[in-house]
Amino acid sequence: MKKKVGIRFKSVGKVYDFDAGAFVLNCGDCVIVETEKGLGFGFVAVNPKIIKKENTGKPLKKVFRIANDQDFQQREKNKDTEKQAFACCINYIKQLGLTMNLFSIESTFDASRLTFFFTSEGRVDFRQLVRMLVKQFRVRIEMRQVGIRNQAKMCGGIGRCGRELCCSLFMEKFDPVSIRMAKKQGLSLNPTKISGQCGRLMCCLTFEVETYRNLKKSFPKIGRIVRTTNGEGKVIRHNVICSRISLRLNNGNEIETALDTIIKE
Repeated sequence: MKKKVGIRFKSVGKVYDFDAGAFVLNCGDCVIVETEKGLGFGFVAVNPKIIKKENTGKPLKKVFRIANDQDFQQREKNKDTEKQAFACCINYIKQLGLTMNLFSIESTFDASRLTFFFTSEGRVDFRQLVRMLVKQFRVRIEMRQVGIRNQAKMCGGIGRCGRELCCSLFMEKFDPVSIRMAKKQGLSLNPTKISGQCGRLMCCLTFEVETYRNLKKSFPKIGRIVRTTNGEGKVIRHNVICSRISLRLNNGNEIETALDTIIKE
């Protein structure tokens, strides 16, 4: 019987399964694991679980060891290298006049590769930039262009709700967000009110839309004529949270009434 453990390499991101071997691990423990790019520094996000061999499918890569003092020192050294590389790359970008927004750099644990993350409105010819960086740092250089939502996730920030951005706090992946979701929840369609720090529609629009869909099944459609104990009128608005509807009566007056006042025919 083998044990698999869930490992994250960033504070928020995908959880990867690894073979825990004989190690006794708990959530929050820092470990060194085998990856396709060599050894990596991660932490336990999901406690080890026993799995049956026939259910494992593709063989899991192993936890190499529990992180020691030297590993933490190496990690701090990598962070210093990332800071130096960031300042150097910004300088080179200005020299070359490239239209790209560099926002993050990541080093592999063994410091053999530096990955530069940037956003840009179009394609960027960064071949000369890569040559300059290789000459400066003598390691493998990778340039990765990402979307604006990924930038917000990696950089973090505070949303209009006053809390840390959902994407950088707990979301592992981005789900499609549409303006129809805002309409379904009766929200203002003002772009400044339903857009996040990244300028795209807020991810939290997806969190409650299914609840609104289910609740609205018991509501009469907008424009329908209904009879209530308070009079007959046309449905003009829904108050889904409070289970109430707004009616325009035949005399032109508007009233708000509870769903249970509707007289079923």
